[in-house]
Amino acid sequence: MKLRVGLTGGIGAGKSEVARIFGELGAFVIDADEMARLAVAPGSAGLQQIRERWPHVVGEDGTLDRPALAALTFDDAATRAALDAIVHPLVRKLAAEREAQAKPRQVVVHDVPLLFESGFADRCDANVVVVAPAEVRIERVGARSNLSRAKIERRMAAQMDPEEARRRADYVIENDGSLERLRERTRTVYDALRKRAAG
Repeated sequence: MKLRVGLTGGIGAGKSEVARIFGELGAFVIDADEMARLAVAPGSAGLQQIRERWPHVVGEDGTLDRPALAALTFDDAATRAALDAIVHPLVRKLAAEREAQAKPRQVVVHDVPLLFESGFADRCDANVVVVAPAEVRIERVGARSNLSRAKIERRMAAQMDPEEARRRADYVIENDGSLERLRERTRTVYDALRKRAAG
């Protein structure tokens, strides 16, 4: 059987690196952010629905004005819920189509930032969370972006508490050392997932 695995982790924890390592080890990795981009790509049904609801967030060239959309939804829970109602079903459909391409008994990893918050974790056979110390996360995000420490801390605070994610996950990958150590820990989890897929 295919084993569906949810993968998540807060900003700067190293989730994307773990997803990449899983892919190298043989997992079939599906990136939810990529599915979300495809769901609202030019000419897509998703973008058309957004245009009908909020015409000003679609440019004359037929592309989504992401900053305008972000501004629209940032402080408005009702608008955010309406947008989610358009995008989430399309993302799930695209992910299911992508998952169908996996080989039998292959470990299928869904890289989902809001794994537990969206309820997608309930649809997975196992869930993995990547965690790292707060200071390490702040340093990583600061090195790769121009965000201030205060903005990084705000983003971290807006996400699920890592201890809560740790409690909900089946497997926890600690990313508090070298890349080599992360690779070893990811391989250990992958080997356990492969055994489950084979069983």
